[in-house]
Amino acid sequence: MSNAPGVTTLHGKNIFFIGLLLSASGIVSPPIALAIGILFGLTVEHPFPSESSSLAKLLLQLSVIALGFGMNLKQVIHAGRSGFVYTAVSISAAIALGLLFGKLFRVGGKASFLITAGTAICGGSAIAAIAPITDASEEEISVSMGTVFLLNSVALLIFPAIGYALHLSQNQFGLWAALAIHDTSSVVGAAAKYGNQALAIGTTVKLARALWIVPVSLLTAAFMARLAKTSGEVGNKVKVKVPWFILFFCIAAAISTYFPRFASTYGALSHLGKIGLTATLFLIGTSLSRRTLRQVGIKPFLQGVALWIVVACVSLFFIYRSYISI
Repeated sequence: MSNAPGVTTLHGKNIFFIGLLLSASGIVSPPIALAIGILFGLTVEHPFPSESSSLAKLLLQLSVIALGFGMNLKQVIHAGRSGFVYTAVSISAAIALGLLFGKLFRVGGKASFLITAGTAICGGSAIAAIAPITDASEEEISVSMGTVFLLNSVALLIFPAIGYALHLSQNQFGLWAALAIHDTSSVVGAAAKYGNQALAIGTTVKLARALWIVPVSLLTAAFMARLAKTSGEVGNKVKVKVPWFILFFCIAAAISTYFPRFASTYGALSHLGKIGLTATLFLIGTSLSRRTLRQVGIKPFLQGVALWIVVACVSLFFIYRSYISI
């Protein structure tokens, strides 16, 4: 019996590395890599939970930068500018509606706000940036991350099918994915499966959407400071986490656009970005454990589901009816 844990750990490490290598080989698609990761997370004790989380975050950012070499800056600027108003309106409406749902489902204040911010802006990145500002507990962060991640995984799998069923154009699907899917990784994964044009639109609008982490974080910090002052507490200074990889994504797109002489190199880098994204999705999937599912609970999950369904359906309606477009 004493050797069982060691054997289990050894097998877990072997399975983990095999899954990671398979995902990074280019043989499997992003959704398949995510499914393999989820299966691993639910059936095997993760041998490298913290290392995997750190690697996933870094690899995601590097992959997005590499994907920039496959973009045209003129198209990027056009997509970002065209989606600015839609993004501003949708984020504001989603935050207001999310907080309302939090009260209706009686979800704890900080967990409710984190779930709302994650759904409204860009999933785990928004939660990671805002959680230190609100001084949320590890349990609240875990619940919020778990809720957003579950819905993120569902979106990655069902959005392309819905897009095909409704015969959405590449531009329509890319815009819908950017407005309705939480994390950048899943937006890129779903859009890449739908087509190159959807990938271009989805990535650029989503990255422009991620910039809203900054004003929302600053407003949250100001509110927390005011709350601390009102209650007589001394507010701690907080650092707002800025998604720096957006800048490098734009630089990569600029290089690709204005220095076409090395087009073959840019294509190789963009391909590496897609492979890196696939491996990232596997790593993200492995973080979903049975313990995480138990921690999510029913009330935060209901809040997240209700908010996500409204955001996804409303944005799809306006895009499908061509009331908003890129």
